[in-house]
Amino acid sequence: MRKYLRTAWLALPLLAGLALVSFRQDDRLFEIAKNLDIYATLFKELNAYYVDEINPNKLIKSSIDNMLKTLDPYTVYYAEDDIEDYMTMTTGKYNGIGAMVSSAEGKHQVMMVYEGTPAQKAGLQLGDEIIKINDVDIENREDFDTGKLLRGQTQTSVKLTIRRFGNPTPIVINLSRDVVKVTNVPYYGMIADGVGYIDLKDFTATASREVRNAFQELKGQGMKSLVLDLRDNPGGLLNMAIEISNIFVAKGEEIVSTKGKVSEWNKTYTAYNPALDTEIPMVVLTNNRSASAAEIVAGVMQDYDRGVLIGQRTYGKGLVQTTRDLSFNTKMKITTAKYYIPSGRCIQAIDYSHRNEDGSVGKLPDSLMTSFKTRNGRVVYDGGGILPDILTERETYSPLAIALGRNRLFFDYAVEYHSKHATIATAAKFHLSDAEYDAFVKWLSDKEYDYTSQVERDLASLEESAKKEKSYESIQGQLAALQSKLTHNKDNDLQLFKAEIKNILEEEIIKHYYLEKGMREASFEEDEEVKQALALFKTPTRYKEILQAK
Repeated sequence: MRKYLRTAWLALPLLAGLALVSFRQDDRLFEIAKNLDIYATLFKELNAYYVDEINPNKLIKSSIDNMLKTLDPYTVYYAEDDIEDYMTMTTGKYNGIGAMVSSAEGKHQVMMVYEGTPAQKAGLQLGDEIIKINDVDIENREDFDTGKLLRGQTQTSVKLTIRRFGNPTPIVINLSRDVVKVTNVPYYGMIADGVGYIDLKDFTATASREVRNAFQELKGQGMKSLVLDLRDNPGGLLNMAIEISNIFVAKGEEIVSTKGKVSEWNKTYTAYNPALDTEIPMVVLTNNRSASAAEIVAGVMQDYDRGVLIGQRTYGKGLVQTTRDLSFNTKMKITTAKYYIPSGRCIQAIDYSHRNEDGSVGKLPDSLMTSFKTRNGRVVYDGGGILPDILTERETYSPLAIALGRNRLFFDYAVEYHSKHATIATAAKFHLSDAEYDAFVKWLSDKEYDYTSQVERDLASLEESAKKEKSYESIQGQLAALQSKLTHNKDNDLQLFKAEIKNILEEEIIKHYYLEKGMREASFEEDEEVKQALALFKTPTRYKEILQAK
């Protein structure tokens, strides 16, 4: 009897705990139902009594978007009208003409034409201004989404009326829409003797096949070492990161594991195919815009000491999204887990679950980072993205270059240059002469642009501090004299930053002749990370030393 009472007494806390969990769950469901009812009655009142007519779809989507913003940037709602954009994001395909159009202040201008697309085949050029789509006048109108107007079912036709620089009368171009595939690998090739290069810019459904094909073709051309460029790659599909890692990592090796609230979804993913090559020396390029799936590939290469990472610390997105189908053909992409790479580290840098009072979020401090080890015993850390083995400075531009780019003056001059020059040298060999650069400087003389140098900003800050500390009057004369000496002079700066401005302008002009591939090919000469990679391949002993534990 006493034994029974003791057992019953021990069971009471468990029963109480279960009752508490049940109560809390019911209480939570009640709160959800209550707030949904409040929301529904609020919307009915708005619809009935608000002074102006409201758009239910727009208002509801706005409320959903703002609710999800309080969670993290990757939990996103897709209304039925946005499903095509979602499909493009995941598959890299859409039905359209294959041109990127910028719409600003009622002007709709072609900024890029993709190779092998209806736009290229029909002769559409960068800089063309679209003024009519199927006889619908869109000039000076901002109420048109040109992207949706240009997209449509395969083999349907669309008529564009364009204004082209140097042509006095508008040009009519007829195009037949087709499936446009935005490539994950916009460029690959041999960049030095025995050195192959693959530029991976996305992780849509065909990414691993594109990388695999590029790798095999380069091997056929005599590639002995590889540069895999993951810079500016925002990530994408998890399975593509696994398959691409598997190209360089042996079958059976762990690639990534996911852990979240729903334990049944937790999973460890291993390489399930034979690798193409586990020995070829590799350099992986990263920067602060390499994120998500790109960080998985970079992290796997580092954790297995499979290659040397060169560049800047990656973004730090260690979150996994799952797409859930909602009613009325809508979807939600929801963050469901964090991912962990082979060393055991999660590289998520921002803590979205604990926000500051003002709603902002902070990065994980270095003091809370935990150390892990690679296969060879090298020490690596979690919580702050992937730190490369060889760090380089992030590329920066002068205020002058930024101002010229922001005002699209590089682009506009390239449009004019293209209209006056039928052909130029190959992308790798094209350079502007000093006389041509002087012509660009002269062309800028009547253009609107301005900028503030860092020295001018510092001087303005000093002046403001002096006013706060009541010392401004005593040093006003000196500050004025200093300001007159430091105020930037556009003509002087165009000569001071000539090498930088000239290089940017050359790449912009090349883009108008050879599109994206040509621009990438032309950039290697000034690419600091590529130069570091080439230098490393020339010193195999240093390459091996980097991958060994110190």
